Amino acid sequence: MTKTRVIVAALLTAAVGAARAADEAAEAIEPDQPGIVESSSTVGKGRALLETGLGYQRDRSDGVRSRLWSTPTLLRFGFAEDWEFRLETDGHQRLRATDGGGTSKISGWADSALGVKWHVQDGDAERNTPGLAWLLNVDMDSGSSAFRGQGWRPSLRLTAEWDLLRDWSAGLIGGLYRDSRDDGSGKHFVGGILGASLGWPIAEAWKGYVEIAGDQLASNRNGGRSISAGTGVTWLVDRRLQLDASINRGLTKQTADWVLGVGVSIGF
Repeated sequence: MTKTRVIVAALLTAAVGAARAADEAAEAIEPDQPGIVESSSTVGKGRALLETGLGYQRDRSDGVRSRLWSTPTLLRFGFAEDWEFRLETDGHQRLRATDGGGTSKISGWADSALGVKWHVQDGDAERNTPGLAWLLNVDMDSGSSAFRGQGWRPSLRLTAEWDLLRDWSAGLIGGLYRDSRDDGSGKHFVGGILGASLGWPIAEAWKGYVEIAGDQLASNRNGGRSISAGTGVTWLVDRRLQLDASINRGLTKQTADWVLGVGVSIGF
């Protein structure tokens, strides 16, 4: 082997070793899914995180049985260390509804939402201070006619995370959203968002959580209250890949009886 080849081989070996060291030093991804209580972290400048999966809802109310499949997806891109851009949608949906008149099937695309997240502060377990982040989203009437909302619907949320003893964690999220009434009046209303979660380690790279989620808190004429209780598990396969599964039980009439989901999160 010539001297030039030896130098090239040495440089390639050093580059590969440096890349592996950088990858090992990189922090593990912190997906927002599953659950309503999102993480307070951002993905980091120049990094991206894709969170997607398969969702299933089952409901029976007012003599109608419905089944809804969806493909919820969230793409997060960090344009600064504490800021990220977000594109979110429930993806392709398929609804099957059965009542006394028979069964109907509808397929189409859900609305999309644009948003930003700002990581305000890191958590400090010794001082018992949480990690904090603001999330501003705007849902757009961009979906298929059967699943399209009315106009643009902004929402603002604040999420907080506490690191507890023995790798347990707790989270809170609260916020407001603006939407249009369904009566065709063109009038708008403001509703609330509130949720709480508790997480714990199950085994190495495995975590569990329970959650109470109120993703729609409004008066009856404005859609009522959508509240559910749920639980789930996450498996951090490696620093850039996480798998998850969740199940939620509706607690109010406005909430689907059961919601199940499986997901995958991939960092880039």
